[in-house]
Amino acid sequence: MATSTSTAPTGASAISVCDFTPLITERLVLRPPRAEDAEAIHRLVNAWPVVRMLSRLPYPYPRALTDEWIASTIQQRSYGRAYHLAITGQEDGAEMVIGCVGLRLDLAPRTGNLGYWVGQRFWGHGVAREAAARVMSWALANLPIDRVEAHVSIDNPASAAVLRHLGFHETGRDRQHFLARDAETEVLVFEARRDDVFGHVETDAPEPGHKPLLLVAACALVDSDSRVLLARRPEGKKMAGLWEFPGGKLNPGETPEAALIRELREELGIDVTETCLAPFAFASHAYERFHLLMPLYLCRRWNGFVQPLEGQALAWVKPAKLTEYEMPAADKPLVPLLRDFL
Repeated sequence: MATSTSTAPTGASAISVCDFTPLITERLVLRPPRAEDAEAIHRLVNAWPVVRMLSRLPYPYPRALTDEWIASTIQQRSYGRAYHLAITGQEDGAEMVIGCVGLRLDLAPRTGNLGYWVGQRFWGHGVAREAAARVMSWALANLPIDRVEAHVSIDNPASAAVLRHLGFHETGRDRQHFLARDAETEVLVFEARRDDVFGHVETDAPEPGHKPLLLVAACALVDSDSRVLLARRPEGKKMAGLWEFPGGKLNPGETPEAALIRELREELGIDVTETCLAPFAFASHAYERFHLLMPLYLCRRWNGFVQPLEGQALAWVKPAKLTEYEMPAADKPLVPLLRDFL
């Protein structure tokens, strides 16, 4: 199974190395390809049933291009242009290459392009679905993208089924030139956004004709340099990858101040007293499935050192730079108010 977007372009040689922590699934390890993988990658991809589904690869696929492509992945990763990974598994206690999966960052605003292929020997075992799901989850939580596209040849229903299972939906059709076929081929265009992959924020079931009200308290921690703390929602959470003001949902019977004191201790390891929380503004935003009401407090004094206890990335941001961070829709109207005040 393979999408029409190739994960083995004929790129330039590498100029630097970029650290990358391998992505782990139940059965697989997704890691940057190495020079010693070249023989196995070439053997798997240089098969007509595989390469005919990849738009950018010729057939036969020259062995030397595999070495060039592996070297090029280091450069692309170091520049943040693309993340190509070898899909590996275990056989008799030894690592083996199964295929490749990758994501290119396109010129379109905050968009990635997903591609993958799996060696024919490993078809029918859910490898493509498992690998692509892991990359999608990681990418939307850690890269500056909000949507992912994928293109699949019209005669590749297995790959289209993989994308639909992952939450992609078909948005149209196009034509691409496939080098191996030396012909123009019709392709299906797919797209997935953050909600398609992570799901919508869960709320209680609404009454007919009404959206449930979700109460959330947020805090703008301000340091001595008038910088504001933003936290990036980690992988595995709804709206993963977006930056927000620390805080969270109110428990039953809990006041906004009590919720913030609890959330700041759990998320950041700091102690805040109610007298140090100053009400500043509030957000009222209608999402698709619920209406959010979020009071925002200012806090300049706390005990302890701010640390990411839930695996989230943190950033201290000057007020004028807040608009450079992609946020949930409800948080965005609060940014100009903070900027003007600070």
